[in-house]
Amino acid sequence: MSQDRDIVNVIDVEATCWDGQPPAGSVSEIIEIGLTPVDLASGRRLGRHAILVRPARSALSAFCTELTGLTQAEVDDGVPFSEACRILAEEHGSARRPWASWGDYDRHQFTRQCRAENVAYPFGFPAERTHTNAKAVFTTAYGLRKRPGMKQALEIAGLPLEGRHHRGVDDAWNIAALVLDLVQRAAWPGTGGGHAA
Repeated sequence: MSQDRDIVNVIDVEATCWDGQPPAGSVSEIIEIGLTPVDLASGRRLGRHAILVRPARSALSAFCTELTGLTQAEVDDGVPFSEACRILAEEHGSARRPWASWGDYDRHQFTRQCRAENVAYPFGFPAERTHTNAKAVFTTAYGLRKRPGMKQALEIAGLPLEGRHHRGVDDAWNIAALVLDLVQRAAWPGTGGGHAA
């Protein structure tokens, strides 16, 4: 069994969003946390997890449902954000394990929402040291001038897009495949190259 330091939690969040400005009084809130633990030592994805989160200060727009496939009824059955953070910490070791996401949006969204709702940040500190921006590492490893979106990165790496793009559970699974591609290239931090950001 690998130690926690050999496991990276790959996270992708979906949040309430609008085609334009949010309605008065609404803020963007996490509605899904997708998580795929990656065992760096064995080069395997260890599971596929989705935590649906009930928004407290916004509702899903038609645009958001079209983008993610999630409905208001589905997220209404989700857990409060505070419970989602507890699940991350207690069931997925998020405070002990390093984590990664495609870009910095996910890290910033957690920071903002934890502050706004007075919820303990579920990841280790300092955030900049425990989090790896997989998009930045990929861009450097492939010698690209522009940082690609996840779907484009999969095409560049010759990997399939599995599941539905913009569903957190599927995006985390696909980002995890990109992380393993970077591990094989010795470009992931701690495997011979790369950098955290």
